[in-house]
Amino acid sequence: MLFFQKEIVLRPRKRGFHLVTSEILDALPELSELRIGQLHAFIKHTSAGLTVNENADPSVRVDFERHMNVMVPEGADYYTHTYEGDDDMPAHIKASLMGSSVNIPVTAGRLNLGTWQGIYLCEHRNRGGGRKVVVTLSGI
Repeated sequence: MLFFQKEIVLRPRKRGFHLVTSEILDALPELSELRIGQLHAFIKHTSAGLTVNENADPSVRVDFERHMNVMVPEGADYYTHTYEGDDDMPAHIKASLMGSSVNIPVTAGRLNLGTWQGIYLCEHRNRGGGRKVVVTLSGI
């Protein structure tokens, strides 16, 4: 049984939904050692999230951002956590809605994603900076 864990830092991105599959894979040459297993990725932030979705058409990521901004608006008068800016409290809510981790099966040394699936960084702050992600591989 193989267990491997490391913390990677994703390059800073502007607010929005960003495909980061290749950036994560580039940091994990150990993935090729697994025949059967699982990748767990956990983001160590409360204002960004991870999810799996469409990897081909970038308009999907644009629509995600637009929809989340309608669902969770900035500047709502009922927010009390406002001292870090108008984008902070909505970012916390969006991060909880999107989730902080993903689990992906590994088969024959590769992520066993669907044809049109990729890993998204869901960046909910205007300037979130580099995001820390703990990646754990387990399997045989």
